[in-house]
Amino acid sequence: MGCFECCIKCLGGVPYASLVATILCFSGVALFCGCGHVALTGTVTMVENHFSRVTSDHATLTNVVQILQYIIYGIACFFFLYGIILLAEGFYTTSAVKEMHSEFKTTVCGRCISAMFVFLTYILGLGWLGIFGFSAVPVFLFYNMWTACGAMKSPIANLTSVDNICVDVRQYGIIPWNAIPGKACGSTLSAICNTSEFYLSYHLYIVACAGAGATVIALIHYLMILAANWAYLKGLCQQTHAYQDIKTRDDQELQDVQSRSKEGLNSYS
Repeated sequence: MGCFECCIKCLGGVPYASLVATILCFSGVALFCGCGHVALTGTVTMVENHFSRVTSDHATLTNVVQILQYIIYGIACFFFLYGIILLAEGFYTTSAVKEMHSEFKTTVCGRCISAMFVFLTYILGLGWLGIFGFSAVPVFLFYNMWTACGAMKSPIANLTSVDNICVDVRQYGIIPWNAIPGKACGSTLSAICNTSEFYLSYHLYIVACAGAGATVIALIHYLMILAANWAYLKGLCQQTHAYQDIKTRDDQELQDVQSRSKEGLNSYS
């Protein structure tokens, strides 16, 4: 076999569907974790500089953000390993399907592992749906501030003063109601919207939300692939058992024919 034939054979055994799902999963998780981490840091900085002058007022927010950042580290590490495992499972199942009529044998353990991946991916998909919804919350909050700043740049007819436009972050539960100043109005709000913390955090939250959505799509793709692979393995096992039963019956019939032939020869002699 030449080099070209070897390359064609290797490319034929690549699980392209699993490869695409893995790339999409890695990209989505990387966007969510990387952008979410930086956006959370920018949010804390913005609250400390403009909405809460007392450290104790935003101490809970700081602790929650640190916990979320540690969770992001864990999510990144887990899905890096899980994506590689699912890709390896795709290679295994592709080999089983490609070599259906050869000496390849699938075991009960292999089918159980495939079924376990189907169940685990389903649970992770539901979890990422929750993460996707949760990541849309800061996008909504920052969008409200962005809209308020846009309203000051294009005054409404019945608006008497830009100082009437305010954003109070205390109503979102980010900081307590007794935090000072807790809200920003007019030119102060406009200055906050022009800071790098606000602009960068807002757009990073959007990208993080998009990354979470891409991860959900990747897990749905994985779920379809794993379900199909499990069905292939189950069908392969049934075909193997049927082939073994037929072969056993043929061998038994051949032995019976040989036994009767020997008995006939012995009686004739």
